[in-house]
Amino acid sequence: MRHLVTGAGSGIGLVLAQRLAARGDDLVLVARSEQRAEQMRAELPDASYVVADLAEPGTLHGLGRLVDDPVDSLVHAAGVVDLAPVASMRLQEWEQQLAVNLTAPAVLTRELLPHLRRARGTVVFVNSGSGLHAHPTWSAYAASKFGLRALAEALRAEEAEHGVRVSTVYPGRTATAMQEKVHEQEGKAYDAGAWIQPGTVADAIVHLLDLPRDATITDVTVRPA
Repeated sequence: MRHLVTGAGSGIGLVLAQRLAARGDDLVLVARSEQRAEQMRAELPDASYVVADLAEPGTLHGLGRLVDDPVDSLVHAAGVVDLAPVASMRLQEWEQQLAVNLTAPAVLTRELLPHLRRARGTVVFVNSGSGLHAHPTWSAYAASKFGLRALAEALRAEEAEHGVRVSTVYPGRTATAMQEKVHEQEGKAYDAGAWIQPGTVADAIVHLLDLPRDATITDVTVRPA
């Protein structure tokens, strides 16, 4: 199987890529720069890399031509977050979160759809609990994730006739570098052991990718115990 994964430099995306590589699957990973691709090769030397900056979705135009058929799955695991009240959220922070968390997945999916259709593949959006409920200071991030949920729902209806399955995973707080940043912004102490481990979410995604063709799982919520 061949998978294209964003966000494989750390967190859930990295663990997922490691799981898939360990079983011999082909990986195409998105890196924001050549330098970042070289850094990622230290962890995943056998993967192929394409360079595109998700914060600049225009860099994704034409990416589909750089990827060979078939593509059995496209996993959107990249994301950014900046917390602030609406009253003080800067325009740049709004734009970056919407670009990385919503616009880039839409453009990348469009680029890969011909490959996914040929493979009758699966698109997985790694969303968030913030894609279901918005809390104070989370407005920009939640807006991007609510939008990502809408994108997934529309895509699922559009691509059913082509055999492309679409799933969304809603992890609760997960022990990643992003979560450590969130705690810093909230002024709280960070204890990685208190939260979902990235491997738990990665295992849920692998299950979605391996699901037999007679069914689809549209939404999966993973919460801390």
